[in-house]
Amino acid sequence: MSNQPPYPPQQPGWGNGQQPYGQPPFQPQPPKKRSVGKIVGLGCLGIIGLFVVIVIAVAAIGGGSSNNDSSGDSKSAAPAGESSDKAAADPKKNDTTKDATTKDATDGKVVFKVWGTAPAGALGGLDIGYGSDSDTRKGTFKDGKFEATLTLDKKALYFNVHAQLQGSGDINCSVTADGKTKKGHASGGYNICTAQLSSNFTGGWS
Repeated sequence: MSNQPPYPPQQPGWGNGQQPYGQPPFQPQPPKKRSVGKIVGLGCLGIIGLFVVIVIAVAAIGGGSSNNDSSGDSKSAAPAGESSDKAAADPKKNDTTKDATTKDATDGKVVFKVWGTAPAGALGGLDIGYGSDSDTRKGTFKDGKFEATLTLDKKALYFNVHAQLQGSGDINCSVTADGKTKKGHASGGYNICTAQLSSNFTGGWS
């Protein structure tokens, strides 16, 4: 027999890839933490970049539309001399001075007129009377015409003018108030020319 001691008995599990009893297993390394600050920073940069792109696109679209509008206005605008040429071609549109002048001349006034041929007779010259229902006056025919003016009285019932021939002649007469005119005519003998404007109780004359 040999004097070497026998080999000690092997523990169960040894040599089979298992850890010996009494030792803890190796812990796996924890995963590396990502930097939250970097992720947030990259996200903010992306949002800002997208906003800048949108602003540039909107500005480009707005500039194009404004240019188109201005070009359209320039095309539709008439040449500077065209309006004056059209006005000159249409004399009726320019013929407003006469009407304005006539209206201004009779504004607030009553104008009485007699004109024509009226030779004097045995009783003298043409017999003229003019005025309103509350104010009657005599007129004188001279050099083939007569004209007189009175202040327009809104309370008057009427304004009139009359002229009687003295045996012969041919005359016309008129009365104008507030833009309204009435006319009369007489010829031969002792005929009377009469023109009258009456109040219509609404502030006008007819």
